[in-house]
Amino acid sequence: MRLPCGLWLWLSLLKVLQGQTPSPPPLPPPMQSFQGNQFQGEWFVLGLAGNSFRPEHRALLNPFTATFELSDNGRFEVWNAMTRGQHCDTWSYVLIPAAQPGQFMVDHGVEPGADREETRVVDSDYTQFALMLSRRHTSNLAVLRISLLGRSWLLPPGTLDQFICLSRAQGLSDDNIVFPDVTGWSPQASVC
Repeated sequence: MRLPCGLWLWLSLLKVLQGQTPSPPPLPPPMQSFQGNQFQGEWFVLGLAGNSFRPEHRALLNPFTATFELSDNGRFEVWNAMTRGQHCDTWSYVLIPAAQPGQFMVDHGVEPGADREETRVVDSDYTQFALMLSRRHTSNLAVLRISLLGRSWLLPPGTLDQFICLSRAQGLSDDNIVFPDVTGWSPQASVC
């Protein structure tokens, strides 16, 4: 039995389209005139968005801090600290300046050939908030992460909307946005 020409064309087109993946939206540029000396210091991570986050991950995200220390060679050493119960999880990495100010390659200190990751500061007023966007390239996918940072838990008006708009402009949905669960949380300097 022979398939009608229209049905054959439709099935062929469907097979071709299944093999294609949509190209990700272009990354926004790093902020103009980035000032590393003003950016350094401690930030609270107030929200995360990414194509690997799902609603069930919300309960796993505890409040945490990211401390950026600018070195003489223009690199940032970054330390993260998250409280989990009575202990502290920490991790660190180095941001290596790229061609434009505010744009960096991430060095996780792992073996050569590890996944390549780039990050950029999209916006910041240095004293209250910052928006950072990272893209890590694995063998078969690009992992996107957007971070909403604050010097305190109080953000200027419109900052949360800016974070959500940036997330949506990168093709993320509200299900890809997570905020730390601060229920019963208070900073415990003795833990971290």
